[in-house]
Amino acid sequence: MSAQRWTVVGGGLVGAASALRLQMAGFEVVLVDRGDPRRGASFGNIGHIAAEQGEPMPSSATLKSAFGRLFAFGGPLDFRLRDGAMWVPWALRFLAASRPVATAQGAGTLSALLDDPLAAWQRLSALAQAPQDMIRPDGHAVVWSTPEAARHGLESWQSARTGCARFHPMEASELAAYDDVLAKRPAGGIVFTGTGQVSEPQLVRDALLSAFSRQGGQVVSADAVTVRAKDDAAEVVLSDGQVIDSDRVLVAAGAWSKTLMASLGARVPLIGERGYSVQSAEHNWPEDLPLTVFEDRSVVVARFSGGLRASSHVEFGAPSAAPDPRKWRHIEKHVKDLGIQFSRAPDRWCGPRPTLPDYLPAIGRLEAHPSVYYAFGHQHLGLTLAALTSEWIERMALGQTMPAWMNALRVERFK
Repeated sequence: MSAQRWTVVGGGLVGAASALRLQMAGFEVVLVDRGDPRRGASFGNIGHIAAEQGEPMPSSATLKSAFGRLFAFGGPLDFRLRDGAMWVPWALRFLAASRPVATAQGAGTLSALLDDPLAAWQRLSALAQAPQDMIRPDGHAVVWSTPEAARHGLESWQSARTGCARFHPMEASELAAYDDVLAKRPAGGIVFTGTGQVSEPQLVRDALLSAFSRQGGQVVSADAVTVRAKDDAAEVVLSDGQVIDSDRVLVAAGAWSKTLMASLGARVPLIGERGYSVQSAEHNWPEDLPLTVFEDRSVVVARFSGGLRASSHVEFGAPSAAPDPRKWRHIEKHVKDLGIQFSRAPDRWCGPRPTLPDYLPAIGRLEAHPSVYYAFGHQHLGLTLAALTSEWIERMALGQTMPAWMNALRVERFK
């Protein structure tokens, strides 16, 4: 195979993983990354490989529960009023995707997407020659604080699509493991297998980029502002006016992919669905206690090599807007109420999950400009699906036959 020049725009987990696979497949790859690792969702997420998330977000059940989950009532869901011009049209498309027929179709595609993401991460980790403990196939836990919440929660999970992941109700000994961490033992919980966690999202990204550089890949620290297709090639224009010529371009810039796709004439209903997290180097969370979802609080807690992280919130609006400090205080109050030892001045982070109205990613090759490929819109599953996405991009680049179900991920579905 003759060398073919690729430019990957976006150095988050999806972009870094794809760049590495393309480079190791024999292509000459340039990765364009803004150089601010805290900017995107790849930095501050909870590090969960969520194979169990097989239920489509657009559904009648989501609509019924939305009002009670609003931030105004103590929940995690919020809409920035000043960004209404962004999320109102998006919300109308979400409503359309919540119809029963559309939900069923989305469930089928999501099931195919979540084809053992933990195994895909183990393959990518081996490819990158990363430390063995970078991927932790230890499962995770979901707990509830009251018997009523535990009963309702268990019933909900028993009827849910969980893909290749499995769970069992916690026994008394498993609940007792929280006695030295929480002020009060959970009233009930479940433990998943087939899911996992990374050692820390930023360390994983660093490992992928390090392997990419060792293989001869080039990283350009710059802000890409435009992608232009020309004949059987493409070019990326940087903010300083520099132009990178390529045979192929992969747009994997997360929540900022919308602008780049617009420069190609593709109008994509992509929004920044922002999450918030806080991290403390000081904590009392033991190493053998898994990532835990406190479901009735909408808070997730995970121990990383750099400390204990707690995450929550779903905030719709502009991806680069200033953070809302109330969200951090909200998480910190939950951590305090749970009795978890935590710093009084934790590291605070806010970043946008790139989300499309049907909560499916856009992965494919642009119909109008075949020299441009794309991989964005992974919503809460960006880390989960990054390794699998890189494998699909590699297969496309090599001209291999793709499964028919991936047609549902084409960005042209939004015409």
